[in-house]
Amino acid sequence: MSDYATRRRMMVDTQVRPSDVTEFPIIDAMLTVPREAFVPRDRIEAAYAGEDVDLGGGRVLLDPRVFAKMLEALDLSNGDLVLDLGAGYGYSSAVIARIAEAVVAVEDDPDRIGEAQALLTEHGADNVILQEAALTEGAAEHGPYDAIILEGGAEVLPEALGAQLKEGGRMVVIFMDGALGRVKIGRKIDGEMTWRFVFNATAPMVAGFEKTEEFAF
Repeated sequence: MSDYATRRRMMVDTQVRPSDVTEFPIIDAMLTVPREAFVPRDRIEAAYAGEDVDLGGGRVLLDPRVFAKMLEALDLSNGDLVLDLGAGYGYSSAVIARIAEAVVAVEDDPDRIGEAQALLTEHGADNVILQEAALTEGAAEHGPYDAIILEGGAEVLPEALGAQLKEGGRMVVIFMDGALGRVKIGRKIDGEMTWRFVFNATAPMVAGFEKTEEFAF
């Protein structure tokens, strides 16, 4: 067993399972996908540290515990089409690809897109479509989606994203309020999003998902 395989098992046994993540497909995917392969070369030692990994440009690979709990909240099945917003170098999409039927991964950085494409191909995630676009826009042409996940913090969500969910579809988001964050799961019912609190977690704000300041004159 390689050193990284050992670290991967430790990540699952000491970070993921104790967080009440029990769904076998999530555990299996996180044991299988090599997290260390999907981070910048100078951040490999941080891959299993139990924290966000800085990808540069204000973006992160989410803490394994937070990511696993978000997936558990989404309750994915093997027939689901998932929109992964802010896929970074492709780790989240590679994990989701082992659980769902297909993933549309949106990334706004062309360099990251190129790296992610190579890594996803190398690791056999052939049911992932990579799309270069603003994360706020999503990827309407491939939708509608059964589930949407945002890989980072948000204060507000563009209406365009809710419009890309199927009726009954769900979306998981880390809503930030200053330094505090709350993960909520939303479900689209009769065309409207209904949200409920799942757990507390924080993540850096994703550009474009901030509240715009309103000026009073």
